[in-house]
Formats: sequence, structure tokens, C-alpha cells
Amino acid sequence: MARRRAPRRDLPPLPIPELIETGADGHPYQVRPVPGARAVKAYRCPGCDHEIPAGTPHVVVWRSEDADAADRRHWHTPCWSNRAHRGPTRRWS
Repeated sequence: MARRRAPRRDLPPLPIPELIETGADGHPYQVRPVPGARAVKAYRCPGCDHEIPAGTPHVVVWRSEDADAADRRHWHTPCWSNRAHRGPTRRWS
């Protein structure tokens, strides 16, 4: 006679790490790291104006006051870390 398997429990999802950091303009920003395996599109970094190719780990940043995160920007991790020394090279309208 075959053994019964215990019903599978659904585990709660792991929390996504988010940080609150101050931007170069003094406003608080939410920062979410994106691992290379989850980076499926190419983006343009506002810090250096170079492309972030798909598969490259980076960070997604948006103002904390924006609940919908409509103005998310994808930055190279070093560009975001050095944002105080280098402002955005491109102005968004």
C-alpha cells in the first residue's frame, strides 16, 4: 500500500529587502536591490547615462512619498552609491 504524503504547506513569501536612503536632493528614497537573475530588461542609468544590460544586478530607486512608485529609476549600484558626487546626467521631464 502506498504511503500518503502530508499536505504541502504554503510558506509565506520572503520579504523583499528595501532601504530608505537620502538622495542627492535631500529627499528620502526607497531603494530595492535587483539581482542579476531577476533583471530581464535593459534600462538606462540616470547616474552615468549608460545602459544597464539584462542580467546585470542593479538597484531600483523611487521617492518615498510616491506610493505608486511611478517614477522608479534603475541605477547601477556604484552610481547610486556615489550619487552625492555625481548628479543625474539626464533630466527627466
